[in-house]
Amino acid sequence: MAKIKVTQVRSRIKCTDRQKKTLDALGLRRINATVEHEDTPNILGMVDKVRHLVSVEK
Repeated sequence: MAKIKVTQVRSRIKCTDRQKKTLDALGLRRINATVEHEDTPNILGMVDKVRHLVSVEK
């Protein structure tokens, strides 16, 4: 499977609780934090829900 790098680029302060939990599930705790995940439908779905807060590199 391919890997993707997800980086948090915006603050979570004004986000909903659900979006904060999604960022936590992705392993993103602060701005400029980067994590690497497999390119699975579950991960892509989570990234899509917080796409306004993160940037993605393949």
